[in-house]
Amino acid sequence: MTLTESYDALVAQAKLRPDPAQHAVLPALETLRVWLETNATRKIGLFAGLFAKPVAPPKGLYLWGGVGRGKSMLMDLFFDATGIPQKRRVHFHAFMQEIHRGMHAARKKGIEDALAPVADALKDLRLLAFDEMQITDITDAMIVGRLFEKLLAAGVVIVTTSNRPPEDLYKNGLNRVLFLPFIDMLHDRFHVVELESPNDYRQHRLQGGQVYFHPAGKVKGEINAIWSDLTGGAAGDPLHLAVNGRTTELPRFASGIGRASFWDLCAKPLGPADFLAIAQAVRVLILEDIPQLSASNYNEAKRFVTLIDALYEAKTKLICSAADEPERLYIEGSGSFEFERTASRLREMQGAAWGQEASAIEP
Repeated sequence: MTLTESYDALVAQAKLRPDPAQHAVLPALETLRVWLETNATRKIGLFAGLFAKPVAPPKGLYLWGGVGRGKSMLMDLFFDATGIPQKRRVHFHAFMQEIHRGMHAARKKGIEDALAPVADALKDLRLLAFDEMQITDITDAMIVGRLFEKLLAAGVVIVTTSNRPPEDLYKNGLNRVLFLPFIDMLHDRFHVVELESPNDYRQHRLQGGQVYFHPAGKVKGEINAIWSDLTGGAAGDPLHLAVNGRTTELPRFASGIGRASFWDLCAKPLGPADFLAIAQAVRVLILEDIPQLSASNYNEAKRFVTLIDALYEAKTKLICSAADEPERLYIEGSGSFEFERTASRLREMQGAAWGQEASAIEP
């Protein structure tokens, strides 16, 4: 079946809601799918060989639009339907961390252009699909342009989603003028397509639904069901975020949804910068097993307060399981008075409209 036929079948099975904006994107993805399946085994461009007629790869696709509009779902549909083995799908944050590790290993070997062997390791791919491209780090901004040039020269077809148009990538970033040629390249080498759906399906799934569960030990099934619904059943992979020269890990991440336990984040020596990076990287955070707080876990409680502040300021949706209601999590001991503000924020963040205003404007 074509992608359009597959989409229509899912609608007929009530697995998707019909959305004209999503439907309009499918022909562009179908064109890429057909080309990739037809040319997967042919040598591309400079790698065609001396006597082979080179095959020019098509432009990639840069699909952008607001949070929850179905970009990741369309990417899944396209990627799963593209019947070639030389393909890879990866979240952009995770991919850039992989690139940094590869470059670090190359530098240790004394390789002058540390990016070259990293790009060479990817040149056998025909399709590289990125989810949620966003550039917030000066180092990534300097690397990504050269990396894309090398991958495109090797004939890799790149499809990426983003919550921002190319012009807004790394907006107001340090030395952004050096990043502008990459934006020009995106417009030249990619079809830039906006997914103009008015519907935020992620918000629809959460709107009016319970997002705060207690006691934590009895609600694992509900939390698992929410994770499965929001991620389409994905297992999730660790997400590594570069923060001030080190790496902060979110244990599970898929389709813009993060998942961690209280102890994963609050029992480690993390600070405001770490929690801000997490809040900016995810649209929804599922935080499990928040315990009763007291003087016995004072440091963990302080980090929890900082985490909630970061999520609150970023308008990040929070789904959590806890030992008790917000007002009864920290009822005695040093810090209990200050926790009243956190309890109030936890209550506010349970509102059906929480985060809606941010969804329309934030990446």
